[in-house]
Amino acid sequence: MTSEGECYVYIVLPGETEFVTAGRFRVSETRDGASLGRFVYGRRYLARNDAVELDPVELRLARRTYETVRMKGLFGAIRDSMPDYWGRRVIERHSGHTQLEEFDYLMRGADDRAGALGFGLGVEPPAPRRQFNRTLDLERLQNAADAIIADDPERAGSARIQAEELLLVGTSMGGARPKAVVQDDHTLWLAKFGRQDDRWNHPRVEHALLLLAGACGVAAADSRIETIGERDVLLVRRFDRDWGRNGYHRHRMISALTLLQSEDSQADRGRWSYLLLADEIRRASARPEEDLRELFARMCFNAAISNLDDHPRNHALLAKGRGWRLSPAYDLTPSPVVALDRRDLAMECGPAGRRANKANLIGAAGRFLLDKDEAEAIFAHITETVRGAWHATMRCAGVSDRDCRAIASAFLYEGLFFEMAGRDV
Repeated sequence: MTSEGECYVYIVLPGETEFVTAGRFRVSETRDGASLGRFVYGRRYLARNDAVELDPVELRLARRTYETVRMKGLFGAIRDSMPDYWGRRVIERHSGHTQLEEFDYLMRGADDRAGALGFGLGVEPPAPRRQFNRTLDLERLQNAADAIIADDPERAGSARIQAEELLLVGTSMGGARPKAVVQDDHTLWLAKFGRQDDRWNHPRVEHALLLLAGACGVAAADSRIETIGERDVLLVRRFDRDWGRNGYHRHRMISALTLLQSEDSQADRGRWSYLLLADEIRRASARPEEDLRELFARMCFNAAISNLDDHPRNHALLAKGRGWRLSPAYDLTPSPVVALDRRDLAMECGPAGRRANKANLIGAAGRFLLDKDEAEAIFAHITETVRGAWHATMRCAGVSDRDCRAIASAFLYEGLFFEMAGRDV
């Protein structure tokens, strides 16, 4: 079925805490059965001196009707505001339906979705929600997440109650791991829960990787661990929110998927590329040289820890004011695979494609406005830091010796240092 519907798009402007109406979005079915999305900025919004664009690629500030037939009629900035895989599971559990139309997911998404956008049927936007789960609620939220993951028929009677607890979840830039948003001392945190079937303690390992990234000079999201009973929960500070006197400032955010004008589909993965992303950042960033150096370092760090899940939803641009900048790093995951000679990142990272080795990474230096010596210095600093600090960082973060052994092969695999880039096949 084709998703059809119409809604108003709201935005919290830089420095503000209340929504204003930015425009109108509509998705409808074409004669050939495709979905056509249309967006138009409102005249009153365009007349504002403080009006800002929804994104720097598809929906620049202009008096025109924007159209797209890609992604079931969804513009990238709107798709980024929608629930991720986990958020969809929660919505489905709450609604009692196993699958909804895309427009339904958009409208049923939590008020506190990623970025600065909101959606509704009224011309005037609603007031942002002020109440949030607290860190004191983590055990209850963990139990609700467990119930949804287990999908236990005997607990079906309380399914909607469990989902109601988690509908306060904020959407992230993609992901299947159970999560919820909690507030602690005027700061919003994304609480990421472990699963009973995890091979290692994911909350503590991800926390340690964020710390390790920082030690390597990579700008990473702030994080901490809360232990509830015998379960650990990772809290990642939301960098798209900052507390103001009257509420939270909501910062615009778009994924690299949107910046690349790409989709999640296999057919579109040819555009999953650090090189193309670097080109787009040169155009969109308020400080492109700084952001490109950071992106190159992040690419090297992902190769050094075998973060092979570095897809475009796990990179983002953030706008705290009018200008766009590369967001802090997030969603860092080691992949302790068996291969020693070759491992591939999720995105093209050099002239030999996705191959994660030194020659291929350094071969892309020019696209990041770096010369070869600068690129080699960044690579050397990151790999030397990882070599000397990964195990100690893990242990200091509370990762068990058993879990360290389970993920050890992810760090600095042999093929990373090959001097030949090889061919991408």
